[in-house]
Amino acid sequence: MPVSHKVPQLLDVGISPVSKSGVLVIHGFGVSARMQSGHLEIEHGVCMDRRKIRLARVGHNLRRLVCISEDGFITLGALKWLADVGVSFLMLSRAGKVLLVTGPTAPSDARLRRAQSLANTSGTALTIARELIRRKVLSQERVVRIKLLNSTTADAIARYREELIDAETLQSISMIEAQAASLYWAAFRTLPVNFPRKDETRIPQHWRSFGNRASPLTGSPRRAVNPANAILNFLYSLLEAESRLALVALGLDPGIGFLHMDAPRRDSAACDLMEVGRAHVDALLVDWVTRGTLKREFFFQEPDGGCRLMGDFAATLAETSPFWGRAVAPAAEWITQTLWSDLRKPSGERAPATRLTQQRRSEGRGNEYIHFSKPAPRPDNICAGCGSSTKGGQNCPKCGRDISRQKLMEIAKLGRVIGHSAPSRKKQSEAMKRHDIAKREWLSTPKPSWPTEQMYVEEIQPRLSTVTIAKIASALGISEPYAAEIRSGRYRPHVRHWQRLARLVAVQPKAVILPGIA
Repeated sequence: MPVSHKVPQLLDVGISPVSKSGVLVIHGFGVSARMQSGHLEIEHGVCMDRRKIRLARVGHNLRRLVCISEDGFITLGALKWLADVGVSFLMLSRAGKVLLVTGPTAPSDARLRRAQSLANTSGTALTIARELIRRKVLSQERVVRIKLLNSTTADAIARYREELIDAETLQSISMIEAQAASLYWAAFRTLPVNFPRKDETRIPQHWRSFGNRASPLTGSPRRAVNPANAILNFLYSLLEAESRLALVALGLDPGIGFLHMDAPRRDSAACDLMEVGRAHVDALLVDWVTRGTLKREFFFQEPDGGCRLMGDFAATLAETSPFWGRAVAPAAEWITQTLWSDLRKPSGERAPATRLTQQRRSEGRGNEYIHFSKPAPRPDNICAGCGSSTKGGQNCPKCGRDISRQKLMEIAKLGRVIGHSAPSRKKQSEAMKRHDIAKREWLSTPKPSWPTEQMYVEEIQPRLSTVTIAKIASALGISEPYAAEIRSGRYRPHVRHWQRLARLVAVQPKAVILPGIA
């Protein structure tokens, strides 16, 4: 039986599919990356939503190609194209596992890798580990103090940071790090996670807060069971990949660690370096869940209770990859300089280049180097009511009107209650007495010949729109709500107020011309 229709193929022409940060994320099933007529041709997506992208060697603005899929292929020609134009390739699973990382290579010095492998015996590993953990704990203290507004826990973490100065073994450094981390994650436990009101009946209760960092499925952070920890695990995977790329770019071996012991199928040095960037990821997560709203469709609950990211949302998170690279770049170059200082080398030999931050280039030009890392992009604003995307604010126009109407009704009910209270009734009685006295005084005095009712309707009332409500209320000694009614014409004030309003809008009495007088 022939197919009834064809799957649409969307070819990006004129509009760059690469994000502003230089990241292109591909995901779905049947992902492919191959060469076609000198261009890199990429196809990705799911079912009816398929996209085909062609990138030329010039003007592509691509820095990272991130693949979130385990189904498809990439040709050797495509990998060579990425290497020729200096683009890194990251392959991740939606569960937050780094499957493949490859990036541009640069000439390296074997002496650095030898010093790295001997760092445990020379004592350099202790220096590097102490500094990396010091930076990590310092960043954690700032997150707790500034983002979570918990000064007590922040002060306790600061005391652990001071203990690192006297740590003389890697075991003692690890112990201090673990104690600080225990306090740190305890401060996150009650962090609320917001979902739109329409999703509240569709999500488990344990999704509404950060909860424990350790998953009940594994006893470790792996296999998260709620969205907050699932997001954190995925961002940590990006941070690990960027740490590996940073070490390789500087000529170091990402597998030979300083604090993390050697282990099969693990880049221990990359795990060491990423410690300085973890708190940056945590700060982004706090901003996202406290200032924005997550949607139920971003996540998938597995049969055993595990929480997994859906493809589109994982692609959005993957666009933050370059920001984590910039976060760990200064620490990676510091590690390289520390290892270089322990080498036996000819005098006058220049230190390794600062390829990641360009610090030496700035200092060579006579400028003071200041490391500045742009904040990671924030996700789209999501309406807290219906879950649709909004340009700004917490609610879309429709939900905003409904919420405003509900709030006005609540305020009106409160106002009626207050208005019928004893103090309010007393004030109303006193005001009515003052107005009655004023009316009696006006009745007992001669009546002015102007303004007439016609003059008020035709000349005074139209000009009241140019006067503020506060001025009308002050001139007549009335409340601002009543003054607003007079200004709009819905109420006509007592005759005794007409002259004051006439003077307020600069209406003068007309001169009367007597007969026979020219």
